[in-house]
Amino acid sequence: MQRDPYFQGQQMPLLIGGATTSRAHTAVKIAPHYDGPIVYVADASRSVTVMQNLLTPETRGAYLAEIQADYEKARTQHANKKGTPLLTIAQARANKASLTFTGSNTPVKPKFIGRREIKNFDLSIIAQYIDWTPFFQTWDLAGFYPAILKDDVVGEAATKLFSEAQAMLKKIIDGRWLTANGVLALHPANRIGDDDIEIYTDETRKEVAFTYYGMRQQTVKPVIDGMQRPNQCLADFIAPKGIDDYIGLFAVTGGLGIEKHEQRFEAAHDDYSSIMLKALADRLAEAFAEYLHERVRTDFWGYATGENLSKEALIKEEYLGIRPAPGYPACPDHTVKPDMFHLLQAESIGMELTESFAMYPGAAVSGFYFAHPESKYFSVDKIGVDQLEDMAKRRGLTKAYLERWLAPNLS
Repeated sequence: MQRDPYFQGQQMPLLIGGATTSRAHTAVKIAPHYDGPIVYVADASRSVTVMQNLLTPETRGAYLAEIQADYEKARTQHANKKGTPLLTIAQARANKASLTFTGSNTPVKPKFIGRREIKNFDLSIIAQYIDWTPFFQTWDLAGFYPAILKDDVVGEAATKLFSEAQAMLKKIIDGRWLTANGVLALHPANRIGDDDIEIYTDETRKEVAFTYYGMRQQTVKPVIDGMQRPNQCLADFIAPKGIDDYIGLFAVTGGLGIEKHEQRFEAAHDDYSSIMLKALADRLAEAFAEYLHERVRTDFWGYATGENLSKEALIKEEYLGIRPAPGYPACPDHTVKPDMFHLLQAESIGMELTESFAMYPGAAVSGFYFAHPESKYFSVDKIGVDQLEDMAKRRGLTKAYLERWLAPNLS
């Protein structure tokens, strides 16, 4: 934006959002270089409320002043924050997680190798896997479901909202307003070097479908009970060559067909129903991802055939294995998505990527499956220039290209 003359002097409201954005990043890196109103929107369903505040003369001035004051506070906090001490990438790799791949940790071979589609899946089944807590957060109601329904402060509003959500969810299911499609793929895989994973087309492990280039934690880790915590990377959870290991990929959507209903609500100037529909489509996509991961663990891959977890246990992630998604803490790099979508042939289920790697439809989830019993979610956080340069060299890309996409993680 600093270099693009298009943005100079612009007064059009600019809304910033997405998995790799944040309030602090907007305040420090973006807002100072744009003359018009710029607002960080944590969830797309809140954009209508933001625009109403911006376009209503009675609220615009006070709203912008509040935003500006908040950004000034964020910039001050950022300026006063001490730099996070980092290890060199060599030191971080030397402190990687040391996992075994024998005995009870021996990799389990999936029941099939390749991809499988699930089209027009029953929404009534998916709805049983909905985690409602993020739904209330979308509407700025803080609290955990179901306790939020009895909260002294927001309980009445939450109960009313939940009732209306259930009514629309019934219409979505009974009227088949939305279509849920998914695809998964299970493939042989091995760690190469320290941080990367080769994903193979078949069991011969001779042809590489693509290589996932991992990012490793570089912050100095604490010593707890005499043991230093490891600097983790997703590649740690995959066995090196010589041991047959596997990895999974998936993409799901719960938002196919949403446009005609959005247009219907917009034509009726019914912003509330439009936001409600988007919020429920998002919940259905996440619930579909939860359901499919359960099927993978207990059936398709079958590394946890005896699993019998309650919905509450699923929400608490008490299962074996993880499903990290590009753009999120353990897997911040969005640029892996084209390789994933190509291997999954995601276009066959109606999913595609924009030039900025956003998924379409918007109500969608994609990611990897890791099955190692000790695989856990973690946050990469800040990395050093040495890791950035090393990744650029391994991938045959320019440093500038990766700087653009990994900016939130650069120290």
